[in-house]
Amino acid sequence: MELVKSEIENKIYTVRGVQVMLDSDLAELYNTETKFINRAVKRNINRFPIDFMFQLTEQEWQNLRFQSGTSNEKHGGRRYVPAAFTEQGIAMLSAVLHTDIAISVSIQIMKAFVALRRSLGQLYSVL
Repeated sequence: MELVKSEIENKIYTVRGVQVMLDSDLAELYNTETKFINRAVKRNINRFPIDFMFQLTEQEWQNLRFQSGTSNEKHGGRRYVPAAFTEQGIAMLSAVLHTDIAISVSIQIMKAFVALRRSLGQLYSVL
């Protein structure tokens, strides 16, 4: 399953000074449901320290929704604020999900994170 690079990059946000992806966006890319991702994390919680995954605050979630134009109208909205996964958390998530899609998509996501870091590095070197 090959994704368009911009499809991934558009789902990378900066929260608390780190680049993250939301559980619902990862579920969409992995072609699964958010509840399955969250269930896998709960079963393997020791693999997800705070620098791998954290729960957004209500204010962080509202700010992201405002900045990105994300609506909560989709499927009736969310009951809970999303979990945010760092690059390391996404790598760990692919290890606990054990699906070919999760592995393939995670590799593409890692490449997108690297490309984003390079772009930011070049931007800062110009400034």
